[in-house]
Amino acid sequence: MTGDLQDRVAIVTGAGGGLGRSHALLLARRGVRVVVNDSNVAAAATVAAEIKASGGSALAAPASVTDEEQVAAMIDSATRAWGGVDILINNAGILRDRSFAKMDLADFRLVVEVHLMGAAICSKAVWDQMRERRFGRIVMTTSSSGLYGNFGQANYGAAKMALVGLMQTLAIEGEKYNVRVNCLAPTAATAMTEGVLAPDALARLSPEAVSPGLLALVGDGAPTRTILCAGAGHFASAHVTLTDGVFIGDDRDAAERLIAAWDRVVDRAGEVVPAYGFTQAERELASAGFDAQTMAVAR
Repeated sequence: MTGDLQDRVAIVTGAGGGLGRSHALLLARRGVRVVVNDSNVAAAATVAAEIKASGGSALAAPASVTDEEQVAAMIDSATRAWGGVDILINNAGILRDRSFAKMDLADFRLVVEVHLMGAAICSKAVWDQMRERRFGRIVMTTSSSGLYGNFGQANYGAAKMALVGLMQTLAIEGEKYNVRVNCLAPTAATAMTEGVLAPDALARLSPEAVSPGLLALVGDGAPTRTILCAGAGHFASAHVTLTDGVFIGDDRDAAERLIAAWDRVVDRAGEVVPAYGFTQAERELASAGFDAQTMAVAR
């Protein structure tokens, strides 16, 4: 699935340390020319120098992913240096953990801005050239906190699940242009997880145990619309599914019949992973007696 990554150009955001640094170093070892992005100027320069010292190609690109002008300048620098951007790893992120009752809405907005809007800004900046060149690989960094929830992380979880929605749609829109978009849900010991897990557990959750999963998402044979969970050398995929459900109708007693049929509504036997969002409406209308032709005209 990795294919030939030699001389591909990748931007890794938040690559001054932790997971981003691990991703950048591994990509460089595979022959990828890496744009090392970080809001910390010294950190970006240090990782770029580390790559160069090992015989790789790297460009330090200090920039905030939430600043459209800085991101545009970063893309321009990469394009001037190496002809274009093939791979974008949206890794930059922050934490502002508190229970929702105690959370300041300013911290909620900040986390969403960095994780979600930062990824959207960077993806938009490379989107046109990837479509024109008929090659692109974009990886969003989601989290189990977004997929399944986690106490004290309402802001982080909301942003991380939003990235799954962004990935789903960009993968559909990019498919005919060979632009493949996926999510990586890592569990790793970084500055963002210090104090959250016990030292022995943190020792097993090195960023380097996650990054091999990244390679599977960016090569010539990469999948698209995949949510890959990775940590401690273990890899799994997560899915957003849809149950068979039950036709209840919409008359005055529908709510009562729905409550009575609840176990059947949530029964996961036969659940599917929809190919696109309209699958839900198609199934609902089919259950109500509409045929495929009628739905196609309506759509």
